[in-house]
Amino acid sequence: MPTNSMTFKDNTANPAPLGLLAFGMTTVLLNLHNAGLYELNTMILAMGLCYGGIAQVIAGIMEWKKNNTFGTTAFISYGFFWLTLVALLVLPKLGLAAPTSNIAMVSFLGMWGFFTLLLFIGTLKLSKALQIVFGTLVILFTLLAIADATESALLKKIAGYEGLICGFSAIYTGMAQLLNELYGRTVLPLCFSFAVWKRQPRPA
Repeated sequence: MPTNSMTFKDNTANPAPLGLLAFGMTTVLLNLHNAGLYELNTMILAMGLCYGGIAQVIAGIMEWKKNNTFGTTAFISYGFFWLTLVALLVLPKLGLAAPTSNIAMVSFLGMWGFFTLLLFIGTLKLSKALQIVFGTLVILFTLLAIADATESALLKKIAGYEGLICGFSAIYTGMAQLLNELYGRTVLPLCFSFAVWKRQPRPA
């Protein structure tokens, strides 16, 4: 006997722009501090808690519904990275835990750098824009870990400026996905090739 089958079409929105913008904007604001422009303040903690943290977790859950394993893993992981970072800074102030030692912070940053390196390998199957985001993030975690290990203020400042590149690249990638979808054409490219700059031969 014939069987009835139903196919459901996923019409939910693309959550990647939300996750990328939450990550990128929070990263930029934190690294303006690392670059020495202002102190570690409530604005950074609030961004890390609400936008970099909670918004990315929401984006990751939405990616799960989209059946995107990479997006789910990345956004939920980095969302909880920001929440963990805020907890590391706030819990000692509340008297709920001892301050994180220098070697522990180096280990924390090093482990996240290693995790990001593994995700960067995954981006080799994705767009060049995402490769830049994750590649610069690997460099950022490495610089911050070394800066903490050596207690070098100069290296931390360098990491801050490199972190700005990482953050703005994530903002670019998120806005590119959003605007390209909105306009139905490539407004901001996600894949870059120098071939487009080569002069084409004139027709005979």
